[in-house]
Amino acid sequence: MLASPSPPVTADDLDLAVQLAVAVLREAPPAAWEGKAGSLEWDCWETVEHLSDDLFAYAAQLGPKTPSLDGEVPFVWESRRPGGPANAIHANRKAGPAGLLQVLEASGALLVAMVRTTPPQTRAHHVFGVSDPEGFAAMGIVETLVHTHDLAQGLDLAWSPPAGMGPVATADRSHGRSALTGPLCVQCAAPTGTRENS
Repeated sequence: MLASPSPPVTADDLDLAVQLAVAVLREAPPAAWEGKAGSLEWDCWETVEHLSDDLFAYAAQLGPKTPSLDGEVPFVWESRRPGGPANAIHANRKAGPAGLLQVLEASGALLVAMVRTTPPQTRAHHVFGVSDPEGFAAMGIVETLVHTHDLAQGLDLAWSPPAGMGPVATADRSHGRSALTGPLCVQCAAPTGTRENS
């Protein structure tokens, strides 16, 4: 008997993942954001910036009327310290954790909007191959779930994504891979300063 096909990954699924992440991260004490995010070399603040940047970058790839199939939209990505993530998105530290989470929520909303409004036949570049809007939504969910896990470890928060998150919630961290998208977060394992690897 053939397994029934998985339901499509939607903008609503992505929105739920981002909203769940923001809700749990709001519980972190203000002083905890400087600690490491799980097994990453980045602190929790940088990890939220990285996640925000991923969501923003996926939205940007879908933005042009004729998206590139062989390269990223040429934003400048830079690290703010040696070993830090190379991002186009950085939160103003003076805004505190509430401002940081607003950056995350806004970046997620940009991708949600692009997934909702981009025709499903549209294709755009990703380092692992060309993707459609549903694929970018799925990658956004994986990034959100994985990095919220990292952040929950670093911030000492309870985090368990709902079983209803679908196949993207079944990422296997021990092998650094997801059956859906390949490596869970390439930039996390990539040499610093190499945006093309994320």
